[in-house]
Amino acid sequence: MNEVVRRGFRGIAIAIANPSSLPPPPFSLFFSSSSSSLLSSSPSLHPPMGSQLPGLDSQVADWPANRVRDTFISFFQAKDHVFWKSSPVVPHNDPTLLFANAGMNQYKPIFLGTADPNTALSKLTRACNTQKCIRAGGKHNDLDDVYKLPTERIYATYFGGDEKAGLAPDNEARDLWLQFLPSERVLPFGCKDNFWEMGDTGPCGPCTEIHYDRIGNRDAASLVNNDDPTCIEIWNLVFIQFNRESDGSLKPLPAKHVDTGMGFERLTSILQNKMSNYDTDVFLPIFDAIQKTTGARPYSGKVGAEDVDKIDMAYRVVADHIRTLSFAIADGSCPGNEGREYVLRRILRRAVRYGSEVLKAQEGFFHGLVDILVKVMGDVFPELKQHEVRIREIIADEEASFGKTLLKGIEKFKKAAQDDAFVLWDTFGFPLDLTQLMAEERGLQVDVDGFNKAMDEARERSRNAQNKQSGGAIVMDADATAALHHRGIAATDDSFKFTWFKDHKTTVKAIYTGSEFVDSVSADVEVGIVLSSTSFYAEQGGQIFDTGVLEGSFGSFQVVNVQIFGGFILHIGYCSGKNGRLSVGDESICKVDYERRKLIAPNHTCTHMLNFALREVLGNHVDQKGSIVLPEKLRFDFSHGKPVDPNDLRKIENIVNEQIEAKLDVFSKEVNLADAKRINSLRAVFGEVYPDPVRVVAIGKKVDDLLADPENDEWSSISAELCGGTHISNTKEAKAFALLSEEGIAKGIRRITAVTTDMASEARDLANSLEKEVDDASREEGSSLEKVVASLKNRVDSAPIPAAKKADIRTKIALLQSQVRKAQKKIAEQNLQKAIEVTIMFAENALSEGKTYCICNVDVGLDVTAVREAVSKVMKDKGISAMVFSTDETTNKAVVCAGVPEKGDKSKLLEVTDWLTAALEPLKGRCGKGKGGLATGQGTDASHVQEAMSLAASFAGMKLK
Repeated sequence: MNEVVRRGFRGIAIAIANPSSLPPPPFSLFFSSSSSSLLSSSPSLHPPMGSQLPGLDSQVADWPANRVRDTFISFFQAKDHVFWKSSPVVPHNDPTLLFANAGMNQYKPIFLGTADPNTALSKLTRACNTQKCIRAGGKHNDLDDVYKLPTERIYATYFGGDEKAGLAPDNEARDLWLQFLPSERVLPFGCKDNFWEMGDTGPCGPCTEIHYDRIGNRDAASLVNNDDPTCIEIWNLVFIQFNRESDGSLKPLPAKHVDTGMGFERLTSILQNKMSNYDTDVFLPIFDAIQKTTGARPYSGKVGAEDVDKIDMAYRVVADHIRTLSFAIADGSCPGNEGREYVLRRILRRAVRYGSEVLKAQEGFFHGLVDILVKVMGDVFPELKQHEVRIREIIADEEASFGKTLLKGIEKFKKAAQDDAFVLWDTFGFPLDLTQLMAEERGLQVDVDGFNKAMDEARERSRNAQNKQSGGAIVMDADATAALHHRGIAATDDSFKFTWFKDHKTTVKAIYTGSEFVDSVSADVEVGIVLSSTSFYAEQGGQIFDTGVLEGSFGSFQVVNVQIFGGFILHIGYCSGKNGRLSVGDESICKVDYERRKLIAPNHTCTHMLNFALREVLGNHVDQKGSIVLPEKLRFDFSHGKPVDPNDLRKIENIVNEQIEAKLDVFSKEVNLADAKRINSLRAVFGEVYPDPVRVVAIGKKVDDLLADPENDEWSSISAELCGGTHISNTKEAKAFALLSEEGIAKGIRRITAVTTDMASEARDLANSLEKEVDDASREEGSSLEKVVASLKNRVDSAPIPAAKKADIRTKIALLQSQVRKAQKKIAEQNLQKAIEVTIMFAENALSEGKTYCICNVDVGLDVTAVREAVSKVMKDKGISAMVFSTDETTNKAVVCAGVPEKGDKSKLLEVTDWLTAALEPLKGRCGKGKGGLATGQGTDASHVQEAMSLAASFAGMKLK
């Protein structure tokens, strides 16, 4: 690559992903590779969409999408590029990205110097692929060689510099372009258009692009980078020179790279002589399926004002969004409430809204489109076929859920239309383009600049929060790892981590403060130590780091954290003691806290057994989605579409315990990655990059036996996984396994938490104890039973006991609660009968004495219903006013209900709430609102009930004289 050599770049030359056609879809397919040409691209005027390119014959049959893809890849493979499979659109190992938004994302560890030197990824120097992306927003002309595009329609752009950012113009790229294109078609642009970044942080640099004029025979320079669909960017070449830090600054990368990528769909549209990506065989089969499903008019390729009924827009949205969701779900994500899952939920709801409102589709239409997508793209991306059923089920569930709330959501928009677009996006989840569309339909406008400003402010808040959350933890960036390489320091040999209960002698090779390397460090200063070799386990693969001490002539260095960066193990901690001073070159003894590791290792081995048991009980669809192995517990995330039945949880727990009781040896061995992957039923974590050679951990069977006959069906009954963690040597060391909880954390993703060893035994013992208490409680009766059951329920709900046993105990408690409810119902009936009988008796006595009111005390505790019904009965049957008291000795509270018939002249003299308020005063109580002649109140001091009754009698007697 002559151009790369001239620029002094070194390292891997790969590619970034370029945006697709307008309106920009969230899902795009891109070619990514290195390129020996420095060609670029640009936009133009707007003819009717779907029309033929002037001066060219139709080439759809000659250039189907599959041929475009195969030709591109073959071309670069012939130039010594390794074909590298597209990474998942869900970047499982990169928390800085919601989705893969560029072909270069998966090569980021190479750019940053953090790639494991034992992986195939770290050894790449040239690569090409066709990359899935989600964006929620040389001496000869290679383009002429491969695709025969007219060079007179090609425009090149380059980075024109940015004084404010301190970045000079890329005149070198300009001069190279001028060897092939006239100056009027080599154009400079600023950071907005020609400085490429994958996100708020990460590798970035100036870029140069190829833009192609679809029309021809004109000067299209003014249309370049101007969002014109007739003059489009088709190729982008980025010089990865910097890393954008979290504070926004640009830091030069120690190893620089060239990244080049072409928009697959754009190129296909050009070669097929179509004016839009959407008029190619990439989309038309999906459009046909949409038309059959919805009954809408056929797609006609109109955009903007020409698309009066918005139907063509709806076709594009629905087709693109079914691709986005299908690929994201196939790669391990799904719609949800947070992060990338929330983005997917918004995308799905946007598609359903267009389909139902614009295309007039019936509810449930959207998930039916998964079939055609798999037919169109399943051969190139087999993960779509593999997960087709899961994709359809998840989309169907989300679609049904949204269908119930769509109308309510639109009403919410109408009410919020006076609000700003950012609040609608931030609070209600309305994408900006959807807000604009709905606003336009109602004659409103959206302040896009204001939205962007609010978005920038939100990103800044997020960036500050991330900085604050990181807490100054010591990490090594690309400069740090490059500096170690420059010093001739080799990657840390950590093979000794698999040796137990043995001190390890080593040498201090570097001391890192988090910002620089120093020769020595004094006591109580936190630093990171790089050793020539180590027996400490660095945090990776879900397993937490080892802790311990480094000892030497310097004294003692407390190791509180161990991390790995590009093959270098960083031991983070501090020298203890007043006079200790650690220096580069010091000899040191690694003393791992093996007692702590003895708690971690059983949890890790049981994680493998749990993974095996889940597949045995639930099925082979179960895939590991993450794990955490700690001293006190293990946590395991896996794919499964519904809660696991308690009986299945019991089976899963039993399988693990059976393997523990079987005292199975745990074997491990480093083998070639390709050989390991041939082992039948071998498990690996989706999206994980494994070293080569890789370590295989098998339970109950020697790894050599597995390798000798890798396709043996018997291995399906063996737990065998790729894993670099520390494990026990025999399953009996785990002692016991208790599965404490199972819960959903996202749609289609479940989480299990469990414990082992003594903690598992304690969990079992606690469960047995609680179960005995529940059994004993069944002998209780009345209020005593009620109190015991309430207490037990709360304790069981929060108790760390096996989930299956907890379900059993809850079933028993439910039976006791049923007994309590029956007893409560019987007591309520008795209270009601008693209250009515007593109150009627007092009412009849009052009438015989010529009174028009009665006051009495009934013994029904705080049963408000019984008291109120008694008053109502007297008012209805006897036609007089009544006030009924009832007290509870345990709480010293009272309930009081008063009633005054609304008919009759005397009723006007006695107002019910005034009467009740007066009576409640000695009881320190409050009166509720009266209704229908009835009012109820409660008192907090029942000791004065007789005083209250006397006061009530005096009040009524005075009013009713």
